[in-house]
Amino acid sequence: MEHFQQYLGEFVGTAFFMILGLGTIANISLKKSGMYGAGGLMAACGWGLGMVAVAAIFAPLTGAHVNPAVTIGFLIGGDFPLEMVPGYFIAQFLGAYVGAVIVWFVWKDHLDEEPEAGAKLGVFATAPSIRNPLRNCLAEATATFSLMFIILSLSHLQPAGGVALFFVFAGVAGGVMAFAGLTGYAINPARDLAPRIVHAMLPIRGKGNSDWSYAWVPVVGPMLGGAAAGILYNVLFRWQM
Repeated sequence: MEHFQQYLGEFVGTAFFMILGLGTIANISLKKSGMYGAGGLMAACGWGLGMVAVAAIFAPLTGAHVNPAVTIGFLIGGDFPLEMVPGYFIAQFLGAYVGAVIVWFVWKDHLDEEPEAGAKLGVFATAPSIRNPLRNCLAEATATFSLMFIILSLSHLQPAGGVALFFVFAGVAGGVMAFAGLTGYAINPARDLAPRIVHAMLPIRGKGNSDWSYAWVPVVGPMLGGAAAGILYNVLFRWQM
């Protein structure tokens, strides 16, 4: 199968990213966890360092997109081939699903003992602090645009490997610090939708509902933000006037 290794790498990379990122959220938000209450800085470092690890391991093989919005950004603003987009999307959603299942299995006792249904859902999916779907969607689009533009700019600047990984960390961790208080900083349709399905499907005591009325926001917003970053990158650096 053509591109099988890239698809498999994207699947494994996304699963790995979810284990580290969702595991961080479980660690700081479930009350029986020994690191409960560690806070937003811990979340920023967990997601940021997780992305650095994934990028260091998988970027040479797949580009380490691990995010459909990033794939769209590279499709529009880079040289990513259109024919590989469906395979990457499938790999990313399946990887996010498997990663979320692993987090569920590892944290099952803590999830069952957690008294608040919102905290259980928060391990898997994002939610807004103030529910205003259109503005929430704009917040997700803005956050994803910021990260995607940084990533695209790395291909223009071509920094040394260690410097590039620092900018990846800064883009993810800085984004958590700047935007997570609004909508939870999903910035990734696979990261939110697949774990939300895991939350809905698997047994978690007292889990409540999976908030499907909000689920479109962390899908549509990031895709719009990734596309907008690709367009602006083309205008600034690729299209000749």
